[in-house]
Amino acid sequence: MSLKKLFLKKKLTYKLYLYYNLYIRHKCYLKRSQYSQWCEDQFISNYFKDKSDGVYLDIGCFHPFMYSNTCLLHKKGWHGINIDINPTSIDLFNISRPRDINLCTTISDKKKKFNIFYDDPFSPVNTLDRKFYDKLKVKPVKDKKKLTVESKSIEEILEISQINKNIDFINIDVEGMDYKILQKININQLKPKLISIETHNVDGSEAENFNLIVKYLLENNYTIHKRVGPSTIFSFND
Repeated sequence: MSLKKLFLKKKLTYKLYLYYNLYIRHKCYLKRSQYSQWCEDQFISNYFKDKSDGVYLDIGCFHPFMYSNTCLLHKKGWHGINIDINPTSIDLFNISRPRDINLCTTISDKKKKFNIFYDDPFSPVNTLDRKFYDKLKVKPVKDKKKLTVESKSIEEILEISQINKNIDFINIDVEGMDYKILQKININQLKPKLISIETHNVDGSEAENFNLIVKYLLENNYTIHKRVGPSTIFSFND
């Protein structure tokens, strides 16, 4: 058994491993010019260069530092709501971003339980989309955890957060579920200035719902601001 698996078996050692992951492995105390995988955060931060106290909604937040599109914003004083289906991700956010609202859930109109296709506690590809998971060709493990997550509506999430300001930036990276989640968050009500959403595969090819995402956002008064790596960043037309 690996040291990592050994540490994850007990509640106390699990928490120690979380601190190891944040402070030793990812050296979260070091100031960096970027945290996201493809420099998306630099474009996002520059777009909001004159705003030091904004609000973000990060759906599929994964990790507070690694591949994060909101960490630079958080570092300059922003706060917000972080959502992920993986409880380990939310435990990491609770340690490193205690001012934020960190929720282990997914977004749906109706409250229901979803099966999680689970790769690893620290994996960025845990998903609710079976088709997406099968494409990864992850080798099945006999003792792999079977996890579920209970959904919340966007109205319920906003009520829990008690954030009384407009949401300025929405990040969506939910491994195959991006278009479905986009439809559930009521952007006409929230009217974020900027939305970053995964629209492409890592090899640069268009994701399955690329055209639907673009059509939906164009119809709701957004235009393409920037394409960075697998993500497309959309800005609201005032």
